[in-house]
Amino acid sequence: MRHDSRLSRMLHVLIHMDRHAQRATSDNIAQMLGTNPVVVRRTMAGLREQGYVRSEKGHGGGWTLARPLSEISMLDIYQALGEPPLFAIGLSNENPSCLVEQAVNASLTEALDQARALLLERLSGITLADLAADFEQRYHTVMGRAPD
Repeated sequence: MRHDSRLSRMLHVLIHMDRHAQRATSDNIAQMLGTNPVVVRRTMAGLREQGYVRSEKGHGGGWTLARPLSEISMLDIYQALGEPPLFAIGLSNENPSCLVEQAVNASLTEALDQARALLLERLSGITLADLAADFEQRYHTVMGRAPD
């Protein structure tokens, strides 16, 4: 089964955008992600609609952050991406009158709902500034010097 990596990829892009002063073009982002600029524009459009990024067309145009990373949570970006499925586990509905299937589905539904609520709560408590700070710490550790 193929995993939906849009959340991870967009978080990556947004943190890079924050670190670089110039606008990021769809072509630049596509090259970084190994995808097509059309895919980038479509994905970034959802973030723009929610007010997390801005875009300018034409020469010198591109994508910029519309808010500081400290004002954007992982949950915000997840929601702006259309809330892709969190889990690959699904229910069986081949025999809806089967009492065993009903019991299994009821238990799975409860467990998945609880897991989803916990994950979304966790995503809401992590800002992109938190991720950027973690990156900075890792960078300085690898480079052998303390963060500024």
